[in-house]
Amino acid sequence: MSQKAKMIIEKDFKVAEIDKRIYGSFIEHLGRAVYGGVYEPGHPSADEQGFRKDVIGLIKELKVPIIRYPGGNFVSGYNWEDGVGPIAERPKRLELAWRTTETNEIGTNEFMDFAKKVDAEVNMAVNLGTRGIDAARNLVEYCNHPGGSYYSDLRISHGYKEPHKIKTWCLGNEMDGPWQIGHKTAAEYGRIAQEAAKVMKWVDPSIELVACGSSNRSMPTFAEWEATVLDYTYDHVEFISLHQYYGNYDNDIGNYLALSLEMDDFIRSVISIADYIKAKKRSKKSIYLSFDEWNVWYHSKEADKRIEPWTVAPPQLEDIYNFEDALLVGCMLITMLKHADRLKIACLAQLVNVIAPIMTEANGPAWKQTIFYPYMHTSIYGRGVALNPIISSPKYDSKDFTDIPFLESTAVYNEETEELTIFAVNRDQEEGLQLECDIRNFDGYKVVEHIVLENPDLKRTNSVQAQPVAPHSKGDASVENGKVSALLPKLSWNVIRLGK
Repeated sequence: MSQKAKMIIEKDFKVAEIDKRIYGSFIEHLGRAVYGGVYEPGHPSADEQGFRKDVIGLIKELKVPIIRYPGGNFVSGYNWEDGVGPIAERPKRLELAWRTTETNEIGTNEFMDFAKKVDAEVNMAVNLGTRGIDAARNLVEYCNHPGGSYYSDLRISHGYKEPHKIKTWCLGNEMDGPWQIGHKTAAEYGRIAQEAAKVMKWVDPSIELVACGSSNRSMPTFAEWEATVLDYTYDHVEFISLHQYYGNYDNDIGNYLALSLEMDDFIRSVISIADYIKAKKRSKKSIYLSFDEWNVWYHSKEADKRIEPWTVAPPQLEDIYNFEDALLVGCMLITMLKHADRLKIACLAQLVNVIAPIMTEANGPAWKQTIFYPYMHTSIYGRGVALNPIISSPKYDSKDFTDIPFLESTAVYNEETEELTIFAVNRDQEEGLQLECDIRNFDGYKVVEHIVLENPDLKRTNSVQAQPVAPHSKGDASVENGKVSALLPKLSWNVIRLGK
């Protein structure tokens, strides 16, 4: 007999209005993300600039609102000037972060064109590894100043009369990591980030800035890094970043699906650190969070060790995701929505080919990985106000966690469209979970659709030939007397859409 879980959803139990940028993504000059991914001039679907229209179509299905660019580790060795001006005159460079050759065929202006094609803003990162405040301020001037100065006029001479008006900027990338080009201590990074932030905002006071947090929660400098960096940058930035990737190395599904609880703790910890610095500075300003790298990443790490160095756009970090990965991605998305009051930006890393929901074949089709679906569902149906439902669920223990709820869930209310959406993962490996949800506050609401992503084989993957892991709309959710009843199949991702 199925176990039961209960929820109570009230309109007034609000977390916050969801910033659409929480559904952002990331494209780095890494592997086949750019070359052979979004850009393939000889492809049958390529447009006049060489961007693949089939890939553009899939990205638009996801409704990606913002894309972080150009890195990532790449940015810490990148000279932005290499990627502007006549393409034939751009230098080829040894790219040290990923040991490849960068052709610079795609740079700032081309990527801004691409972003417009997919209806996305750009979250631009500056190089604080090999470079510093001068290059950072010059890039802001090149991108955002209308004209009449050296770098804005240079942009105009490159064929872009109107400024790009990029609002969100990252102050470097993972500067706490020893692998990073130009790795710094927290104090060293805090100082250069502070000074870069000052001059960037002197060029354009309207921009928002993201300071680098820890590369992951396991870093030995975690917490102290955030506190030190924010001590320097608090008055000059709006966001602190978080990065985290997970993998099922032990093939333990119960423990794997509980990793979103660790993510939740990570988010809460960074909020606490930011608020400590707020109190220390007697500030009225709150720092928001940008979870600008998150995903599952572990399938491709052995294959990447065999890649020949200094090639152009080799197949790096090409994880092929299975069904259980989609379930964890769903849990992670739900976790971030629970913190919509402080977590305003997030970037699924990455978007095409490189640990991505979209894969491409050279001169062939593009296709959807398993993780495409929970990402798409939340991006489309998770717009509005994140609610704080009261949840009662049976629990289980795993190797690393205790009291793990079988039901991982949240709800989003869109007052404008009069839609209520429940996102839910059933972690139970043995049986379905009977959900009873009190929505009496939503008078007259009926089930529009109950989407389910399920598969009997946790290791099942999609490919260019077949898409066995795909959602259906045969869920049994119903509403009677102000209560939603639904059977959530074992190990499933569910989207219950309600409306008048």
